[in-house]
Amino acid sequence: QVQLVESGGGSVQAGGSLRLSCAASAYKYPTYSMGWFRQAPGEGREWVAGINSVGGTTYYSDSVKGRFTISRDNARNTVYLQMNSLKPEDTAMYYCAFGDGLSLPTWAKGTNNYWGRGTQVTVSS
Repeated sequence: QVQLVESGGGSVQAGGSLRLSCAASAYKYPTYSMGWFRQAPGEGREWVAGINSVGGTTYYSDSVKGRFTISRDNARNTVYLQMNSLKPEDTAMYYCAFGDGLSLPTWAKGTNNYWGRGTQVTVSS
């Protein structure tokens, strides 16, 4: 069973920055995709940014492109999400998502991922 440990999140004013991290362990396959989804109150869960373990290909949703940066530390099995120029509409619960053996397109569908417990990001105007 994949274990995910998230950290980061919190409250910040618009224009500020936050950094999320997620460490994975006990996964089965040597290649994987990993990143973040988010869910605002009353909304569905949407993918935000992902990265794969080989080659470092990244995915960004249009809503965060140019403001968020995802990176990885393979030695620590950890992925980071640097969030800059935060907007009130970025307010949501952010979930680390791990796709064991999955490609990024499959990971982004969100149906076969392992999930972290979530960390709240609140951006005030």
